[in-house]
Amino acid sequence: MKFSAFLVLPVAAQAINIVISNDDGWAEINIRELYNCLTRAGFNGLISAPAENKSGTGSSDEEPEEVGEDGCEFASCPAGSPPYGKSESEPRFNYVNSYPVTSMRYGIQNLSTTFFQGPPDIAVAGFNVGTNLGIVTSISGTVGAAVEAVKEGVPAIAFSGSTGHQTAWNAPLQPYMTIYADLSANVTQTLTSSGKPYLPEDVFVNVNFPAVNDRCHSTSSFKFVFSRIYPAVPVFTPDDVETCGSKRLPVERSVVKNTAGCFASISVGNTDKVDVDAELQAAVLEKLKGILSCLPEDEKDARKMVL
Repeated sequence: MKFSAFLVLPVAAQAINIVISNDDGWAEINIRELYNCLTRAGFNGLISAPAENKSGTGSSDEEPEEVGEDGCEFASCPAGSPPYGKSESEPRFNYVNSYPVTSMRYGIQNLSTTFFQGPPDIAVAGFNVGTNLGIVTSISGTVGAAVEAVKEGVPAIAFSGSTGHQTAWNAPLQPYMTIYADLSANVTQTLTSSGKPYLPEDVFVNVNFPAVNDRCHSTSSFKFVFSRIYPAVPVFTPDDVETCGSKRLPVERSVVKNTAGCFASISVGNTDKVDVDAELQAAVLEKLKGILSCLPEDEKDARKMVL
C-alpha cells in the first residue's frame, strides 16, 4: 500500500459529532490538544473525562462522588466540587469524578443530548500518555473508555503515544503533543470520511504511536501499519486479512517498539479487547487503506515474534 501524506482538512458537509475521553484526566494537556485539533478539522466535539488520573483502571465503573479534599488534577477544580463539572471558560470541557468508562458513558448518554441533541457519531479516547499494546489493552482505561463507547453503540478509536508524561492543560505545548494530535485527527477523519457505518458492530480501533525523536520529528515522518493486538498462535490462530503480501498481520508491539522506522500501529479489537477475525479486519482495512503502509521487507520475520 502506498503511504499518503497527512493532511488534516475540514470535514465536509455537516459537522461530525464526537465525544472525547481518556484515562489521564480531563485537565491533562493531551486531551485538550486533541479536542483543539479535531475542532480545527471540522468536528463538533466535547470532552467527558475523569476528574483525576485514572490510568490502568481498565473497565472499572463506579457512581461519581463529590471531589475529595485534593480537588481535581492540576488544581482544575477545588475540593468539594460536585461529582460532575465543567470548565467555566469552556462548557464543552467536562469532568466526571469516576473512571474512564463512567466518563465516556456520561458523555454519550447525557452531554451529547445537550450539545448534539442526540447521540454522537463517533467517540475517541486519548491520546494516552504511554502506549497501550498487547496485554496492556486489558487494563488500559483508554481502551476501556473506547470499548464502553462501542457497547453504547458508538464506533470508537483508542489513541496512545510513546512520548510524554502527565502534563497540565495550561503548560506550553511540546512537539509530540501536536504531532500525536494531528495523527489522531488524521485517522479519525479518514475513518469518518469513509461513510457510515464507520466501523462494524462491537469493534474498536487501537492506535499506538512510536516515540517522537530526532528521526521521527514531524507528522509527515510517521506511517501507519495495520496490525494485530496479540501474537498469533501457530496452527490454532486463523489467518488474518491478507495485506502487504501476507495473511498474518504484524503484532502491534513489534510495529511500534521494534521496527527501524516511524511506524504507528492500527489494530482492530472487539469488546473482549482481543483481535477480531479476518472478515472484520478486512472491513476496517478497506476504510483506512488510504493511510496505510507496509513494513520494510527485513522486518517481516521479526514482526511476528514480539509479545
